[in-house]
Amino acid sequence: MCFSPQADVAGGLVICAIGIYAVRHVRQRREFLAVAWIPLLLGAHQFIEALVWLWLQGHVPRGIGQVALWAYLLIAFVVLPVFIPLAVIALEPTRRRKGMMVPFALIGTVVAAILFAAMVRGPVGVKLAPYHLSYSIRIPDGFLIIALYVVAVCGPLLMSGYRNVVIFGAVNLVAVIVIARLTISGFASVWCGWAAVSSAAIALHCRYAEPETQTRRNRAGGVISAG
Repeated sequence: MCFSPQADVAGGLVICAIGIYAVRHVRQRREFLAVAWIPLLLGAHQFIEALVWLWLQGHVPRGIGQVALWAYLLIAFVVLPVFIPLAVIALEPTRRRKGMMVPFALIGTVVAAILFAAMVRGPVGVKLAPYHLSYSIRIPDGFLIIALYVVAVCGPLLMSGYRNVVIFGAVNLVAVIVIARLTISGFASVWCGWAAVSSAAIALHCRYAEPETQTRRNRAGGVISAG
């Protein structure tokens, strides 16, 4: 995960392999496609962090390190709080369930905008810490923003109509609480690493979940199909 550049590269390879496996097994179930891409996104995220490690250790030029730093934070702070709620919305088979997810997507969009604005204002920093990287940006009401970030990312997973997705959300919520208690400065690095590893559950869901038939969709929406 996030313990060294070597661990990030190894984790990225494994997670990307899981993501490719998930995407390959989506087949005709297009509603699974966005969720299946989550491991690939998080796996690439680990490769990017490896470059940040190597920059701080003096192995790559400053320019590459700065680009990697911005790419890492853009994914963590801007892409994930928007992409994950939208991916879950695409997954859900009924309008009612999709509607329940919309507030989380809106919260994620607001959080992403606030964090992006803070990044643009600067300063954006990172430093080496024991077993993780410590990222920093200046944001007002940081605790509130983090709380809303967690709601946006974990909330739609917990509200999903698929049991495996709910389990994935619950595991990540527990991880958020544990990681926050262990390290605030390393929260972004450690939690994103954990989310990458736990995204294996997403791959398994995409591989083994049964496709929704029209009858099941209608019943889920409260209408009984005659066919």
